[in-house]
Amino acid sequence: MKRRVVVVTILVLAFGVLPGRLMAQAPAVVPATVDGIVNYTRVHSGLAAGGVLSAEALASLKALGFKTVIDLRGATEPGVAEEKAAVRALGLRYVHVPVSPSTFSLGDVEAVAKVLDDAGAAPVLLHCASSNRVGAVLAMVQVQKGVSLEAAEAEGRKFGLKSEAMVEAMKRVAAEAGRAGKR
Repeated sequence: MKRRVVVVTILVLAFGVLPGRLMAQAPAVVPATVDGIVNYTRVHSGLAAGGVLSAEALASLKALGFKTVIDLRGATEPGVAEEKAAVRALGLRYVHVPVSPSTFSLGDVEAVAKVLDDAGAAPVLLHCASSNRVGAVLAMVQVQKGVSLEAAEAEGRKFGLKSEAMVEAMKRVAAEAGRAGKR
């Protein structure tokens, strides 16, 4: 009996749930792979990065446990309006933060970071067309958390950052934020 009380106490303190409710409260975990998403990468248990997604992949997001889709593509890029409607029809949260090399700003980073910091939003799919903008945004989120620009850029490259235009935009935003010199 004493052991059961200890186990229940640990569950309540650590997870805020009773044993019978543990599975219902457990957050979904981002899968390692998802078919139909260009350059899909699992960033961590609550975040996946990628490029454009197929209709089949979009339809499977809810079944996979995703709660939020953050789209970094511009409003006039192909498929954006259709994706927004489809995501909302699935009952998922759709967040649109259009990013381009010329418009990338600290405000964009803060808007994405706000969603990523919201535990209720996870799991999240953060995507653009190829994952290039995703890499830049994730790098800048890390810079905002105190990671050096060089280390953040290296991480961003793991998640799709490739174009020199986005690298330069990232460095410009870092400089504007006063973080470029932080090592």
